[in-house]
Amino acid sequence: MPDRAGRAVSRLPCVPGRIYLLTGEDRMSTSSPALHGSAQSELNREARIGGHGTCVARDIPQIDLSDYDSRKSVITDALWDAATQVGFFQVINHGIDPADVDAAFAAAGRFFDLPMDEKTHYARRPGSNVGWEYRAQVRPSTGTPDNKESYQITLSQMGSDIWPDESVLPGFQARMRRFEHQNWKLGMKILSCFALRLGFDADFFTHNHDPASAGYQSTLRLIHYMSMENAKDEDFEFWRAGAHSDFDCLTLLHQRPGQGGLQVCPGKDADTTLAWTDVPPVAGAVTCNIGDMLMRWSDDRLKSTLHRVRMPRRDEYLGPRLSLPFFCQANRDAVIQGPQKKYAPITARDYLDERIRANYGSRT
Repeated sequence: MPDRAGRAVSRLPCVPGRIYLLTGEDRMSTSSPALHGSAQSELNREARIGGHGTCVARDIPQIDLSDYDSRKSVITDALWDAATQVGFFQVINHGIDPADVDAAFAAAGRFFDLPMDEKTHYARRPGSNVGWEYRAQVRPSTGTPDNKESYQITLSQMGSDIWPDESVLPGFQARMRRFEHQNWKLGMKILSCFALRLGFDADFFTHNHDPASAGYQSTLRLIHYMSMENAKDEDFEFWRAGAHSDFDCLTLLHQRPGQGGLQVCPGKDADTTLAWTDVPPVAGAVTCNIGDMLMRWSDDRLKSTLHRVRMPRRDEYLGPRLSLPFFCQANRDAVIQGPQKKYAPITARDYLDERIRANYGSRT
């Protein structure tokens, strides 16, 4: 088990990215209503983190989830230590078959290879968190669109018109439903450990992420970052994904070895050093980070992790990058309030809607 102290062992220059100094008005669509309490403060934090910062090496905890039921107390200690002391971690022996991960990536690749006019049939609709988008997400940290396209799967909101037809992508829906459920099971295992440490029942978060509920809003996202093989020099000044923290409780990220670029900054360091660490993809490992929803639910005992995806350097792999994050987002009727009641209660519906509005602006 790597040392979890998170000590910086070297300091490196970060890959350049264009800096945008934004006024408060620029950070969100002027059509968005006022944000609620800590949701506003979280967005204010995002708007301060668009610059280069510095880069440091940190130990990345890898936590073995094998024999979960018999080792749950040991796993709980390791997860809590990693989340509070380092701020992010990877899990191995997590129960998702590598063949299923490979099959999900292959299916995602087939989707993104569809012609643009075909993908527009599955476009994200205003006010929803499902379907396809192309360079539509503008981070408060940069004010520019992420250089990517994505397809969101939130099962409770998926109509037949959002799923590609079997004649277009045979087996796609079945494959993604299977992968979504595998990630949900893994996420609930990790959140159960956090629930115990926070003083909740072991199944507290499982009840609040119930897939059978009409208000279920956990989301599997397929992301395609465009190839930079024929890019101009000025294209490398931007970010593939601007710095941000996630809206959810917990994010599980699947990456492809050789397709790097992810950088993280632990939440505990966000207001001080703002130093970024590269997280190279590791075969068989799932990278995890705490989201804003769990930070609020924990009364800030667990800090959300800032992260971004940098552009590759000219001497690195320049081809397309695929990633598959799963966002554990509480059901819409779940009431978010920590055991210490540091923040006023808010429903997960209102909380998530605020964050989506702020990231998609007038396109919501």
